[in-house]
Amino acid sequence: MDWLSYHLAVIDCYEKIVRIPLLNGEILEVQGKRPEKDHGLLACIKADEKKLDDIRVVQDFPEIFPDDLSGLPPVREIEFRIDLIPGALPVVKSPYRLALSEMSELSSQLKEL
Repeated sequence: MDWLSYHLAVIDCYEKIVRIPLLNGEILEVQGKRPEKDHGLLACIKADEKKLDDIRVVQDFPEIFPDDLSGLPPVREIEFRIDLIPGALPVVKSPYRLALSEMSELSSQLKEL
């Protein structure tokens, strides 16, 4: 990617073309080969059943976990929201700071302790 950015190359993913400006002002176009037909692929993988021995945390603490791990908890709706008031502004509060006289007084009190 560094070489492409150094030479100001433009990558057009949809057209599968890389355009590289040359020193003489011309543009070099490199075009990827497009298949004539779109070959759709469908992949299917069968997973083995998960055992307690396969999960590292369960291996370390077998007395805590049940013998049958059914998988992830069921998907459920979360009932949480924050209602915003239209047009409301955030609370503006200046940070707490001591005046110089108060700071010197506090410093002297600390020295007395």
